[in-house]
Amino acid sequence: MASAIKIRTRYKDGLTTVRSIIKHPMETGFRFDADAGEMVPAHYITEVICRHNDKIVLRCDWSRAVSKNPYLSFAFTGAVPGDTVSIGWTDTKGLSESAKIIIR
Repeated sequence: MASAIKIRTRYKDGLTTVRSIIKHPMETGFRFDADAGEMVPAHYITEVICRHNDKIVLRCDWSRAVSKNPYLSFAFTGAVPGDTVSIGWTDTKGLSESAKIIIR
């Protein structure tokens, strides 16, 4: 099964830029489904952890205010081509996923 996280990296002059898209419905719990006649239950990402060679470089606490299929971009120093970057998330249903990429 293919990962729902797409990651791209760019290394230039000692700065590594990471860009990613996470495929997730990010339901707020406030939307009414007219066909079902009830509220759509909340289902959103609560935590995102980004690592460089197993060291945390970014930790995000997200809420229902983040859009569907969120885009995340950040930059950090201290990496070199050949190192790995990984991104993982956990949501309100206890589901989680992670993906990693080698910096080029």
